[in-house]
Amino acid sequence: MLFSGLSFLFGFLPLTIILYYLSPNPRWRNGVLLVCSLLFYAWGAPKALPLLIGTALLVWLCGLGEEKGLRLCHPLALAFVLGSLALFKYLGFFASIFGAADRQPKLLLPAGISFYSFQLLAYSIDLHRGRIRAERSFARFLLYVSFFPQLLQGPILRYSDTAPFLGRREITKDDVLYGVRRFLLGLGKKVLLADQVAVAAAAIYAHPALSGTGALWLAALCYTLQIYFDFSGYSDMAVGLGRLFGFKLPENFDHPYAALSITDFWRRWHITLSMWFRDYVYIPLGGNRVSRGRFILNLLTVWALTGLWHGASWNFVLWGLYYGVLLLVEKLVIGKRLERVPTALRRLVTFVLVTLGWVLFNLSDSRVLLPVLRRMFVFAPSDWRALLALDASVCSKLLMILPALLLCFPFPKKWTLREDSAAAALAVNALYAALLVLCVLFTISSSFTPFIYFNF
Repeated sequence: MLFSGLSFLFGFLPLTIILYYLSPNPRWRNGVLLVCSLLFYAWGAPKALPLLIGTALLVWLCGLGEEKGLRLCHPLALAFVLGSLALFKYLGFFASIFGAADRQPKLLLPAGISFYSFQLLAYSIDLHRGRIRAERSFARFLLYVSFFPQLLQGPILRYSDTAPFLGRREITKDDVLYGVRRFLLGLGKKVLLADQVAVAAAAIYAHPALSGTGALWLAALCYTLQIYFDFSGYSDMAVGLGRLFGFKLPENFDHPYAALSITDFWRRWHITLSMWFRDYVYIPLGGNRVSRGRFILNLLTVWALTGLWHGASWNFVLWGLYYGVLLLVEKLVIGKRLERVPTALRRLVTFVLVTLGWVLFNLSDSRVLLPVLRRMFVFAPSDWRALLALDASVCSKLLMILPALLLCFPFPKKWTLREDSAAAALAVNALYAALLVLCVLFTISSSFTPFIYFNF
C-alpha cells in the first residue's frame, strides 16, 4: 500500500485516524496503531508478516534474557537478525559469486527488512552496551518495530528516541496541523515532482541505442531529482504521519543537493542510515583514531557495506566504494584547501559527483552501465526525434526539472508563508487543500509508480 495511493489516502489512513482518536486511553491507542501497522504491512506482504513478528519476538526475548545475565542472548539476537537479512537479501548474490545461483531457491525479499533489521540490531546493541533498558511489553516493542509510517522506508528509529512516545502522548492542534501539512508536502514531492521526472529518465534509459551524451546526462539529472523527491517525500510523509499520532520521528534529509562537499552531502542525505553506520560499524572499527592504513580500510569497509545494504548487486558495492574513495580524497588529499574554493563551485562539483554516483546506483546491469558511462564522457549524438517519438509525454515531464532543481534548496525565511491573521491562515490551508486535490488528480491520471526505496 503506497502512501500516495488512493486506497491509503481515502481508506486506510482516515479509518486509522478515526479509530485512533476515538480510543479512550493510551493503551487502546497503541493497540489501534499496532493492529493497523500489522495490517498495513500484511496488505502488501502477508507472507512476510510472520518473519517480522517472529524476529521482533526473538530480539525482545533476548533483551529480557540479557538483563537477567544470560550471555548468549545478545549474540543469538545478532545472529538471527543478520542471518535472516543474509538469507532473504544476499543468498542469491553470494551464491552467484561461487557459481551456485542456479541451485538456490528463489526467496521473495520481505518488504522493509533492511530497515526493521537495523532497528532491531540497534536495540540489541544499545541494550548490550547498557545505554537502554529492555522493553517489558512485547506489544510496545512490536509497535516500535512495525510503526507503519516508517516501517518500509524509514527513517531508521533508535529505541532510546522512540521509547518516550510509546507511553502517554500529548497531541496538540499544532501537531495535527503540522502533521497534515508535512504529509501533503511529501505527497507533492512524490506525485508532482518525482513521478514526473521519472518518466523522462526511464524513457531515455530504456533506449540506450538512441541516447547519446546529452540525453544520458539529462537522464542522470532526472534520476537524481527523482530519487531525492521520491525518498525525501516519503520521509516527509512519515514525519507528518508520526506527528498525527504523537510521535516525533527524526529528520532524514536536510537539502542534500545544497551540500558543499561529499562529506557534507552524507550529513544531509539519509541521515539516520549514515548515523547508524557511524555508531554501529565505523566507530567500533576504530573510526579515524587509528593508523592511516587502518582508517582507509575502515572507511572503505563502511562504504562497501553501505552500498551492499542498498541492494545485493555489484553496482551497489561499486556505488558505495565510489563514495568511500571520494571521502578519502576529501579527507586525505584536499583537506582544508577545499574551504578556499568558491561556494558556488563547490556546490556544483558536489552535485555533479553525486549525479554520477546515482548512475552507478540506478543501472544494475554492467552491460548497460559501462556503455552509458562511456557515452557520458565520450561525446555521442542523441537521436532526439526518435526518442521523443517513442514517448511524446516526455516533453511535458521535462518542464518539471526547473522547479525541482529550485526546490532542492532551502527557501529564505522571508519567503515563507506568513499566518499573521485568521485570513492568512485560511489562505495557507486553502493552498494545502489545493495541493491535495492536484496530487489526487495526478495520481488518477498517472500510471503506478512505487517508491524507489521499497526495493531495499
